[in-house]
Amino acid sequence: MKTQVIVLNGASSSGKSELARSLQSILPEPWLTFGVDTLIGAMPATMQTGDAGIVFGPNGQVTTGTAFQLLDNAWCCGIAAMVRAGARVIVDEVFLGGEKSQQRWKTALEGLEVLWVAVRCELKVASAREIAFQAWQKSKPKLSIKACIMILKLIQQLARVCNVPRILRR
Repeated sequence: MKTQVIVLNGASSSGKSELARSLQSILPEPWLTFGVDTLIGAMPATMQTGDAGIVFGPNGQVTTGTAFQLLDNAWCCGIAAMVRAGARVIVDEVFLGGEKSQQRWKTALEGLEVLWVAVRCELKVASAREIAFQAWQKSKPKLSIKACIMILKLIQQLARVCNVPRILRR
């Protein structure tokens, strides 16, 4: 059986995402890439500030609450379902809970052919990447409420023009 899932595990800024993109460019079949950043980015902002979500401490510590853990488990199962439906997936992950985190993935991916990869880099390289990433995050422009409303109206207009059924336009 061919590998169906590649799980890249490593610290933040260790090079997992770049490795995933490189693999996508050289592997013969198309592979999708999903990472823990994808999950966190899909969550409402309130999940990044409260005890129920995920909280990033000033010294790099990460705390996850029950709501985050529930969504994280569902996300793992969703990724596994895509693989079972025929997609090949590269998972870009940080095992925050160590062996417990890997076990969560092993349970979700049971019966699938998985390649587990530990991604490591020198501390000073990862630290420099993390500092650059944090600076980039702070410089990203934020959408105003007015801009969000304009985008929503544009989407609604496109839905009408494209004749999307009303039930899907809500």
